[in-house]
Amino acid sequence: MAPFVDFRNVWLAYNDELLAQGHFAVEDISLQVDRGAFIAIVGPSGCGKSTFMKLTTGLKMPSKGSITIGGQPVTGPLKISGMAFQAPSLLPWRSTVDNVLLPLEIVEPYRSNFKSKRREYENRARQLLQSVGLAGYEDKFPWQLSGGMQQRASICRALIHEPQMLLLDEPFGALDAFTREELWCTLRDLHAAQKFNVILVTHDLRESVFLADTVYCMSRSPGRFVVKREIELPRPRDLEITYTSVFTDIVHELRGHIGAFRKPADTSGVVLPT
Repeated sequence: MAPFVDFRNVWLAYNDELLAQGHFAVEDISLQVDRGAFIAIVGPSGCGKSTFMKLTTGLKMPSKGSITIGGQPVTGPLKISGMAFQAPSLLPWRSTVDNVLLPLEIVEPYRSNFKSKRREYENRARQLLQSVGLAGYEDKFPWQLSGGMQQRASICRALIHEPQMLLLDEPFGALDAFTREELWCTLRDLHAAQKFNVILVTHDLRESVFLADTVYCMSRSPGRFVVKREIELPRPRDLEITYTSVFTDIVHELRGHIGAFRKPADTSGVVLPT
């Protein structure tokens, strides 16, 4: 079966001048991700994690190499993906359910049918909010929700159009530790139920090990993958596993790779140890 996400020797310079100078934000990125898989990208600040996300969404085109997602070459912004960021960015004048509905109002093919199918779409949004523990808060405004509640609503907004892939850029970074762990479990359950692909960018190594099937470590800028670590912990995972020695051993192993120096420039290809 062909991979759902397929990067082949992808390099990106942010403009023609940098390209001419050979200054790349990311270089020689190759990875293949199966349908329904959950991967995490970790690395030091400025290594190119967010650049990788822009390439995956089609917001940036590679300077070299090719990207295929869902069997189709990426030539522009993808409609089959949803995104959530560190800041929930909910519109304060809209209720929670109306914030979740926003993508259906502006993205085709839903926009054309929004008025006629509003009741159906609203029921879907309410069910999604209830599934992440926001029953009773659907008609509240963002300022009436805690930070964790706002981030739950943000994830629902990213999923309302039933994307095949969810992209998460430091989604829980601004939350306290207890709320962050609650949302790990929320995301775990959503992924188990709906089987969409997930690409998570995070600085939290515990988060990556708890949630992901595979963790990729990026080197310092220009970013490239230097380690691929399969996480073979059994699923479903509960928070108790984070206190076990096997879990902490994986976290410590990954920490040792963060900020790894680049391979010599003449190295052909990148060896991704497992």
